[in-house]
Amino acid sequence: MTSRRYLRAGRREVTYRHEMLHVRGRSVAWVPPLLLLVAIAVIDYHTIGEFRIISWIVLVPGIAAAICGVWGTAVFGALSIATFAIVDNAWPHEFQTGLPDFILVAVGGFLATLACAVRVRGESRALHMRNVADTVRRTVLRPLPPSWGGLEHAGFYLAADAGARVGGDFYDIQPGPYGTRVLVGDVQGKGLGAVETAATLLGTFREAGFHEPELAVVAERLEERMLRHRGYTAALGRAEGDRFATAVLLGFPAEWPATRGPGPEWPRAVGPGTAGPTTVEVVVFGHEPPLAVGPGGVRPLPVTGGLPLGLRELDPTPVCVHRLPLAADETLLVVTDGVTEARDADGTFYPLTEDVVRAVARDARAAEPARLAAVVRDGTLRHSGGRLDDDTTAFAVRRTGGPG
Repeated sequence: MTSRRYLRAGRREVTYRHEMLHVRGRSVAWVPPLLLLVAIAVIDYHTIGEFRIISWIVLVPGIAAAICGVWGTAVFGALSIATFAIVDNAWPHEFQTGLPDFILVAVGGFLATLACAVRVRGESRALHMRNVADTVRRTVLRPLPPSWGGLEHAGFYLAADAGARVGGDFYDIQPGPYGTRVLVGDVQGKGLGAVETAATLLGTFREAGFHEPELAVVAERLEERMLRHRGYTAALGRAEGDRFATAVLLGFPAEWPATRGPGPEWPRAVGPGTAGPTTVEVVVFGHEPPLAVGPGGVRPLPVTGGLPLGLRELDPTPVCVHRLPLAADETLLVVTDGVTEARDADGTFYPLTEDVVRAVARDARAAEPARLAAVVRDGTLRHSGGRLDDDTTAFAVRRTGGPG
């Protein structure tokens, strides 16, 4: 119920209004102004004496201007003028509203047509900007194939501004010869600068995650890229301050086949089909540690330390890579602070872990990535009443046991 409330925040968009004015693929925007025109004419026919409402027909092109196209509004303006002239002069021996109201209806139809043209032009610009935002979103948060890199995955991203459609949260999966790497993060700040920084980090991750054998080197490459990007924006004179990003970098090491033929061969991912637990490598950059969610319960991974990307000068010690066992049926859940810092009306933070524990206790299948992401999304929106103060992202991954 609450998630629908968040969706309604975006229903002021042009496309939603157009959908409401279509039935079985056909536009019905002309129906309301036509019904109003007929109703005014019929009611005026039944009025007596000096009480005439035919001049109210000026409302018809006004209504059409809000929901119809330019030509449709112009047609209703002309119909309103014609109907007014016919009805007002139908009984020449009775009271007539006369020329002043005729001018009112004519001017009203003309102004309504102009207003409709301005509205249509604004809607076209809004649709264009939405297409641009969608393109940016697909670039930053590219669509991921199912079971990509031997991982079953699911995630969601909700922008704090429902019309913005893209922000500083990011996630991606990059399979490669040395296993599959996952990056989930949140760029400090908002606006296009945060989006640009997220795209920069993802570009570096996609290259380093594929080519570098060690996860620590991937982490170093991300840190270096963040510092270079800050230097670049400073050289441009952009006052972005000391922008940084919190992130979680995951590595699912691969198992090489027993025999290898000539030429490069990708390793085989280890997953639920294998015996015993698997191993996950984790690097934390000032982010909340991932949760391991399985039918047996929920536990945070024991990973600590790590400064956000871009703040390495505060602690130049080498990157710490944690290698931890992970049960075959456990899903790793990584969320941004839009989830953990979501507040209700009393200012209480969203109890993520407790909510996930209850969901798994009710149904062990809630540990599956798709169901887990849905639990977190609905729980966050329910707790915050659909009012998001920050971009909100959750990403869940689990090994499938298939090839990487």
